[in-house]
Amino acid sequence: MTETLVIDASIAVKWVVEEDGTPLALGLRQGHRFAAPELLTVECANIFWKKIQRGELSREEAKLAANLLERSDIELFGMRGLLAKATELATDIGHPAYDCMYICLAMSRNWRFVTADERLTRVLNQKASREIANLCVTLEQLSSGSH
Repeated sequence: MTETLVIDASIAVKWVVEEDGTPLALGLRQGHRFAAPELLTVECANIFWKKIQRGELSREEAKLAANLLERSDIELFGMRGLLAKATELATDIGHPAYDCMYICLAMSRNWRFVTADERLTRVLNQKASREIANLCVTLEQLSSGSH
Protein backbone atom coordinates (compact mmCIF):
# COMPACT_ATOMS: atom_id res chain seq x y z
CA MET A 1 0.00 0.00 0.00
CA THR A 2 1.27 3.46 -0.90
CA GLU A 3 1.84 5.75 2.07
CA THR A 4 0.21 9.18 2.06
CA LEU A 5 2.40 12.01 3.31
CA VAL A 6 1.28 15.49 4.26
CA ILE A 7 3.76 17.92 2.75
CA ASP A 8 4.25 21.63 3.21
CA ALA A 9 5.45 24.33 0.83
CA SER A 10 9.09 23.69 1.77
CA ILE A 11 8.78 20.30 0.03
CA ALA A 12 6.44 21.21 -2.84
CA VAL A 13 8.54 24.15 -4.03
CA LYS A 14 11.62 21.90 -4.23
CA TRP A 15 9.78 19.81 -6.83
CA VAL A 16 9.64 22.73 -9.27
CA VAL A 17 12.51 25.05 -8.26
CA GLU A 18 16.11 23.94 -7.76
CA GLU A 19 17.02 24.43 -4.09
CA ASP A 20 19.05 22.66 -1.43
CA GLY A 21 17.29 19.35 -0.92
CA THR A 22 15.63 19.22 -4.35
CA PRO A 23 17.04 15.76 -5.18
CA LEU A 24 15.74 14.37 -1.86
CA ALA A 25 12.33 15.97 -2.37
CA LEU A 26 12.08 14.57 -5.89
CA GLY A 27 13.01 11.15 -4.54
CA LEU A 28 9.90 11.21 -2.34
CA ARG A 29 7.72 11.20 -5.44
CA GLN A 30 8.36 7.49 -5.86
CA GLY A 31 6.06 5.34 -3.76
CA HIS A 32 4.05 8.01 -1.96
CA ARG A 33 0.79 9.89 -2.32
CA PHE A 34 0.70 13.49 -1.16
CA ALA A 35 -1.79 15.63 0.73
CA ALA A 36 -1.84 19.16 2.10
CA PRO A 37 -4.29 21.76 3.34
CA GLU A 38 -5.39 24.22 0.63
CA LEU A 39 -3.09 26.70 2.35
CA LEU A 40 -0.26 25.09 0.36
CA THR A 41 -1.27 26.94 -2.80
CA VAL A 42 -1.09 30.35 -1.12
CA GLU A 43 2.22 29.59 0.56
CA CYS A 44 3.80 28.39 -2.69
CA ALA A 45 2.57 31.48 -4.55
CA ASN A 46 4.12 33.64 -1.84
CA ILE A 47 7.44 31.77 -2.07
CA PHE A 48 7.50 32.25 -5.84
CA TRP A 49 6.77 35.96 -5.38
CA LYS A 50 9.62 36.27 -2.84
CA LYS A 51 11.99 34.50 -5.22
CA ILE A 52 11.08 36.99 -7.96
CA GLN A 53 11.65 39.91 -5.57
CA ARG A 54 15.10 38.55 -4.61
CA GLY A 55 16.05 37.94 -8.23
CA GLU A 56 16.16 34.16 -7.76
CA LEU A 57 13.45 33.52 -10.36
CA SER A 58 12.17 35.46 -13.36
CA ARG A 59 8.45 36.06 -13.69
CA GLU A 60 8.35 33.44 -16.44
CA GLU A 61 10.17 30.85 -14.30
CA ALA A 62 7.83 31.49 -11.38
CA LYS A 63 4.79 31.14 -13.65
CA LEU A 64 6.13 27.85 -15.01
CA ALA A 65 6.85 26.58 -11.50
CA ALA A 66 3.34 27.53 -10.35
CA ASN A 67 1.75 25.81 -13.37
CA LEU A 68 3.78 22.65 -12.78
CA LEU A 69 2.81 22.59 -9.12
CA GLU A 70 -0.87 23.13 -9.93
CA ARG A 71 -0.76 19.99 -12.07
CA SER A 72 1.04 17.90 -9.44
CA ASP A 73 -0.74 15.08 -7.69
CA ILE A 74 -1.18 16.70 -4.28
CA GLU A 75 -4.62 16.13 -2.80
CA LEU A 76 -5.74 19.39 -1.22
CA PHE A 77 -7.99 19.49 1.84
CA GLY A 78 -10.17 22.28 3.21
CA MET A 79 -9.06 23.77 6.51
CA ARG A 80 -12.32 24.54 8.28
CA GLY A 81 -12.20 21.44 10.51
CA LEU A 82 -8.58 22.13 11.43
CA LEU A 83 -8.93 25.70 12.68
CA ALA A 84 -9.45 25.07 16.41
CA LYS A 85 -6.79 22.36 16.65
CA ALA A 86 -4.24 24.43 14.70
CA THR A 87 -4.90 27.43 16.94
CA GLU A 88 -4.45 25.28 20.04
CA LEU A 89 -1.25 23.67 18.74
CA ALA A 90 0.20 27.04 17.67
CA THR A 91 -0.48 28.41 21.15
CA ASP A 92 1.00 25.33 22.85
CA ILE A 93 4.26 25.34 20.89
CA GLY A 94 4.60 29.07 20.22
CA HIS A 95 4.79 28.67 16.45
CA PRO A 96 2.75 30.22 13.59
CA ALA A 97 -0.64 28.63 13.06
CA TYR A 98 -0.27 28.23 9.30
CA ASP A 99 2.46 25.61 9.84
CA CYS A 100 0.26 23.92 12.44
CA MET A 101 -2.48 23.43 9.81
CA TYR A 102 -0.26 20.87 8.05
CA ILE A 103 0.43 19.04 11.29
CA CYS A 104 -3.26 18.98 12.24
CA LEU A 105 -4.19 17.54 8.84
CA ALA A 106 -1.60 14.80 9.37
CA MET A 107 -2.95 14.13 12.87
CA SER A 108 -6.56 13.98 11.68
CA ARG A 109 -5.71 11.31 9.09
CA ASN A 110 -2.94 9.53 11.00
CA TRP A 111 -0.50 10.33 8.20
CA ARG A 112 3.08 11.48 8.55
CA PHE A 113 4.01 15.10 7.91
CA VAL A 114 7.26 15.77 6.08
CA THR A 115 8.96 19.15 5.96
CA ALA A 116 12.28 20.72 5.07
CA ASP A 117 11.64 23.45 7.66
CA GLU A 118 14.31 22.77 10.29
CA ARG A 119 13.01 25.46 12.64
CA LEU A 120 9.56 23.87 12.71
CA THR A 121 11.02 20.43 13.32
CA ARG A 122 13.16 21.78 16.17
CA VAL A 123 10.16 23.48 17.81
CA LEU A 124 8.07 20.32 17.52
CA ASN A 125 10.78 18.18 19.07
CA GLN A 126 11.20 20.64 21.94
CA LYS A 127 7.63 21.67 22.68
CA ALA A 128 5.07 19.30 21.13
CA SER A 129 3.81 16.05 22.58
CA ARG A 130 5.66 12.87 21.57
CA GLU A 131 2.59 11.82 19.58
CA ILE A 132 2.76 14.95 17.45
CA ALA A 133 6.55 15.02 17.18
CA ASN A 134 6.57 11.39 16.03
CA LEU A 135 4.21 12.16 13.11
CA CYS A 136 6.61 14.81 11.83
CA VAL A 137 9.75 13.93 9.92
CA THR A 138 12.33 15.93 8.08
CA LEU A 139 13.06 15.43 4.42
CA GLU A 140 16.47 14.02 5.35
CA GLN A 141 15.02 11.54 7.89
CA LEU A 142 12.44 10.24 5.46
CA SER A 143 14.95 9.96 2.62
CA SER A 144 17.44 8.05 4.77
CA GLY A 145 14.76 5.80 6.25
CA SER A 146 15.81 6.79 9.81
CA HIS A 147 12.26 7.55 11.00
